[in-house]
Amino acid sequence: MRTGKRTDSDISSSGGGTARPSASGTAITALLTAAMALSMMQLFLIGAFGPRLVHELGLSRTELGLTTTVGFGIAALLSPVAGRLVDRAGPRRCLVALFLLVAVSLALIGAASGTAALLAAVGLGGLPQALANPATNKLILARVPPERRGGVTGWKQSGVQFGAFAAGLPLSVLATAIGWREAVWTAACLAAVAAAWGMGVLPPDRAALITVSDAGRPAVWRRAVMVRLALHSLLLGCGIASVNTYLALFGSQRLGLSPTVAAVLVAVLGVAGIGGRVVWSRTAGRPGRGEALPALLASGAVGAALTLCAAVRVPVLVWVAAVAVGSFAVAANAVSMVLVIRQAAPGRAGRDSALVSAGFFAGFAVGPPLFGVLVSAAGYGPGWLLVAAEFAGAAAVALPMALRGARVAERSRT
Repeated sequence: MRTGKRTDSDISSSGGGTARPSASGTAITALLTAAMALSMMQLFLIGAFGPRLVHELGLSRTELGLTTTVGFGIAALLSPVAGRLVDRAGPRRCLVALFLLVAVSLALIGAASGTAALLAAVGLGGLPQALANPATNKLILARVPPERRGGVTGWKQSGVQFGAFAAGLPLSVLATAIGWREAVWTAACLAAVAAAWGMGVLPPDRAALITVSDAGRPAVWRRAVMVRLALHSLLLGCGIASVNTYLALFGSQRLGLSPTVAAVLVAVLGVAGIGGRVVWSRTAGRPGRGEALPALLASGAVGAALTLCAAVRVPVLVWVAAVAVGSFAVAANAVSMVLVIRQAAPGRAGRDSALVSAGFFAGFAVGPPLFGVLVSAAGYGPGWLLVAAEFAGAAAVALPMALRGARVAERSRT
């Protein structure tokens, strides 16, 4: 006998099947990728345009880091609400709202005349960030067959790095040609176009009945996995956000790169992150593989941060470090989302996604200002050592998952 609660699988099957034809599936994958790219666009634009913002708006390094704190602090606070909203309202409505909020936020960032206005605009941008993972994960569960979810999640999460690439190369070149404000407004227009695209591509949301049911509550072990992934994501987010926010400024101020070349560092990070997220997410989708990867990738990220530290003395290593951060640290977050989708409790995909996202956003809020204060006091070398320590903490938190996964795999072979 069925209860009044509908699960994510119920939502998909009520439309006549688990998956759409391949053309529709391709369009949905592209839209999910765009959603992730645009939801995080403000982070990468502020990082790539950091030298211009510091010069024109008179921001200090600490104030530049504060922009990330405000945006992601709000995203972390609102993530639990966003997860419940997605579970009730449906992914289509929430994705269209996401695109419209991004368009307004970017338009206001482009119009900012000082620190206060910039922080207010960035704060508004925290709302679509809170919606992004719950809405996109919910849609994957509803519209993508299980055997394709790892690959689709990898492409979806790589959208964040497409955003990094767009900010670091084409939008940076555009900023050089017509001004940074006009480049930001161009991105705002793209978000508005994506909202219209989403309304045409996504299937209608179907009302989901929400009732209290024992079947809808996650098992204790499943909740423990989500909490551990949230803590892992918090530490990972601290390090990634520091790199994203300060990499271009590091290249410009410490290594003597021009603002445009320094911004290309962000693009390199983005391209490496795209490849890492797609490859590692596909690997995580295979039985017995996913649980080991968060600890492994976070350990690789430690080496990437130490390479950034070495770049203080050997500047060419900054390019190697940018590739390594994308391949390991950035990819680790995508693997976390694959595990969330696999372990999400029935009917709670939005809320479980929001819990892990909240940890990641909290790390993005805390990491850059700590990094900025340390760099101002002691230089970039100690700052990159702090990032290495954060990545090492993420590896330690994820280690029990890897050991448990190894034990389960061993039992299945015997």
